[in-house]
Amino acid sequence: MSKKRREIPVFDHPIIETHCHLDYLKDRELKETLEQSQRVNIEKLITIAVSPDNLGRVRELSQIAPWVYGTQGIHPHEAESYSDAVEEEIRGHALDEKIVAVGEIGLDYFYDNADQGVQREVFRRQLQIACDTDRPVVIHSRDADEDTIAILKEFENTLGRRGVIHSFTSGPGLAQYALDQGWCLGFNGITTFNKAENVRDIVRMASIEQILLETDSPFLTPVPYRGRENAPFYLPFVAEKIAEVKELPLEEVLSKTYKNSLRTFFPGQ
Repeated sequence: MSKKRREIPVFDHPIIETHCHLDYLKDRELKETLEQSQRVNIEKLITIAVSPDNLGRVRELSQIAPWVYGTQGIHPHEAESYSDAVEEEIRGHALDEKIVAVGEIGLDYFYDNADQGVQREVFRRQLQIACDTDRPVVIHSRDADEDTIAILKEFENTLGRRGVIHSFTSGPGLAQYALDQGWCLGFNGITTFNKAENVRDIVRMASIEQILLETDSPFLTPVPYRGRENAPFYLPFVAEKIAEVKELPLEEVLSKTYKNSLRTFFPGQ
């Protein structure tokens, strides 16, 4: 007989899901996913754009409920599909009421799905959109720490708002640079993986004032639900792990990460 998985905890304090991909979820109806997310007290949810094909879909999804928001941007995997027309679409919708950031943008040298030079150019062009529209940024960086730092340094004085380096798995050099510059670091189910001590080390070094919670669903499902498709309603497990690793009361982690999310994406709320 298989061991029964622990039920998803429900906290009194609301949580903000800062990074998921609603249009990639396959295992259940979207309505059910959203209902289950609200049952575990997710108050706001941000679904992330990654390609020219889903920019419009993310905008549509941001309208399905008052508490669902979106971003506009092109993932480094899709950098070679970037064009002037795509840039105009991102720029034209960056200030939509339900769009809260430019992203997911950045560099990925692990998979190398796009030429590295093209990735860098597209990263710069989208950072410029964030500068011009005064939007925060959602950054993806994998095996590209040095170039990520170098490009962010180019925008230190012009990027009015920072944002988050999401699903942080990079080294302490990029972490320290980002923290010093006022960026947040996003952590997800990877923090619960047995072999992810390097990520937990970054959680330990980061101030709780600069940590955001995310799932990156449908990817990176946390323990004890690994093997299933991830979903926003598994976010409480990430909160618990952050509290454990940082040796902080859970209520403090929930309160601080909630405030960090508001500050980053919803200023004035």
